[in-house]
Amino acid sequence: MVATPEKLQQQTEGQHGRDRGAVGLMGYGEVESYEDFANYNEQALNLLTAKFAPVPTWIYPPLARLLAIFDLHEWDHQHNHFISPHNEIFERQRAGIEQHLQAEWGDRVQVFKAFNFCAPFLPQQVLSEIKAQEFDKLLIYPLLVVDSIFTSGIAVEQVNKALVTLRDGSEHWLKGTRYIPSFYNESAYIDLMADLVEEKVAKDLAVAHLPSQTGIVLMNHGCPHKAKGFVSGIEESQALYDRVRERLMHRYPLISVGWLNHDTPLIDWTQPNAQQAAKNLIDLGATAIVFMPIGFATENHETLLDVHHIIHALRRKRPDVTYVQMECVNDHPEFLKMAAEWAKPQVEALLNGQALAVNPTLAGQMAHEHNGHHHDHGHSGHQHNHAR
Repeated sequence: MVATPEKLQQQTEGQHGRDRGAVGLMGYGEVESYEDFANYNEQALNLLTAKFAPVPTWIYPPLARLLAIFDLHEWDHQHNHFISPHNEIFERQRAGIEQHLQAEWGDRVQVFKAFNFCAPFLPQQVLSEIKAQEFDKLLIYPLLVVDSIFTSGIAVEQVNKALVTLRDGSEHWLKGTRYIPSFYNESAYIDLMADLVEEKVAKDLAVAHLPSQTGIVLMNHGCPHKAKGFVSGIEESQALYDRVRERLMHRYPLISVGWLNHDTPLIDWTQPNAQQAAKNLIDLGATAIVFMPIGFATENHETLLDVHHIIHALRRKRPDVTYVQMECVNDHPEFLKMAAEWAKPQVEALLNGQALAVNPTLAGQMAHEHNGHHHDHGHSGHQHNHAR
């Protein structure tokens, strides 16, 4: 029997029909039980703070317990038993994106959520589940607006650690991976941010405030200026702010970036922080201030509690100004649709791409050979110089 091109095509299609892809949708996650504060903080210190603060690792467990006391005071006592809605919203984001992708590929594609700091959805646990369900292609998709060592970098770091522990035998179970870094420069997202602000102003403020007196603080995730040489996301966050501002500034001239910083001692954070940004706009004649989170896709304690504190402090000094706190994009239908659209080319590439055969056991041998070769090369160059 001769393998005609048609038969080959049928075989290929049949093989691709069996390929399945898992989307690892990754976010920070937030505690839902106050007992988890210390554990959450310790993981955050290890993965986040260690990349920019000169803090010795032995101090992390006691520091995490100390921070847990402050968290408990803020969430429980100051904010009336606050429970973060982050995880619930993230689940709606996951389900919505999966619905859009399954409309095209059915159950060949499944979206799994993973949280950087929250069991039982830690990347290690989720990848074990993906492997157990016999998915062999993975799209790593941090649902975080900006790509940096603190966002997508942590996601990839955790995936890599998990893949080391989950390997078995001489051929890796994972036959293909793809990655979506961020969407800070996606026109659809930028347009949606600007549209949401314009709609809110038209609905709640336009009747009492002139456009030139309507201040807009576009809030980004704060970044330390130095992060051991890692890219911390300042440039991407600034570019995002600039593009949203360009969409709004001809109508509303009083716009400022406002960074939501973790005010860690001895660390140089991005400025102005959101509170200072609002003060500056009030000094320039703003009679209303809109706080819009553009650097966060999912509501969390920063966009809720931190902004609430900022507004409370501003209102004490300037009760004559109107303050409006806007939501993150969350599970806005338009956002879920665009987030799925960004994933589609990567999912297609995974499902239709040639399967990779990776033998992890060769990595050590390869490193030894390459490093040995490099050493020999340097050695011969050294002799050559002597001969001259």
